[in-house]
Amino acid sequence: MTSPFLSGLRAQGYAGEVGLRVCDLAGRELFALNPQRVFPAASTIKVPLLVLALAWAQTGRLGLEDRVTLEAADRVPGAGVLHELGPGLALSWRDVLTLMIIVSDNTATNLVIGRLGVDTVNGWLTAHGWTATRLIGRLQLPPEQRNAAQRRGERNRTTAHEQTDLLGRLVRGELLDAAHTALALNILERQQLRDLIGAGLPRGAEGEPLYRLASKSGELDGVHHDVGVLYTPRPLVVALLSEGGTDRRELPGNHDLRVLSQALWPVLAALGNAYVPGDI
Repeated sequence: MTSPFLSGLRAQGYAGEVGLRVCDLAGRELFALNPQRVFPAASTIKVPLLVLALAWAQTGRLGLEDRVTLEAADRVPGAGVLHELGPGLALSWRDVLTLMIIVSDNTATNLVIGRLGVDTVNGWLTAHGWTATRLIGRLQLPPEQRNAAQRRGERNRTTAHEQTDLLGRLVRGELLDAAHTALALNILERQQLRDLIGAGLPRGAEGEPLYRLASKSGELDGVHHDVGVLYTPRPLVVALLSEGGTDRRELPGNHDLRVLSQALWPVLAALGNAYVPGDI
């Protein structure tokens, strides 16, 4: 049986595949559509990287105020700002983690991956039961620098179920202590790329969002994701993953993103008991 959510997407001409899972803060599943389907992770892979790096900071293995020097060879294209800056810049690890999330900086992400290690990240994911989410390697590398798995065409991957489980455990304080949990959520709240969950946030008379959102989006060609914690009256943990979109235009104005956001928000409003301006 097709859900109204999916029917709405099809009615608006969206032809791609979608995985959606919505939970309350206790981890109870409120809505699910293809939650175990594996998708290219795009930039949602940066959420577990953030959490693991902060776990290292919590134990003293990584100093958030320690400095890492940006080298010319570190810079990779795509999202972010560091590839536009000159080599020799000394960044704190706190800065690197912040840039990785709030502007989805790929160069910052590769610095984090280099510090943590691909095998260590995947071992940590497995230890927590997230066996479908996998880090294959660093982002946006030229062909000669890609590892064997990347040359075979493998990509970082994840599921809506594992993204919501990770975020739910984070917000409940099961992964980090109180201070580092607060830091992780604070960084996620400052994400500037809010084109899916964030695009539909109800706003007040002055244009201010009515509800807080701690989130991370992700995008590849035809792939649009957003995962986060939405502080509606009943707070929600949300993961919407999609692929197979046909609108290749850059933002703003991407039809697939607009349709996904418009279909998602009635679900979130109902489950979160949210007020949406214009409701009767």
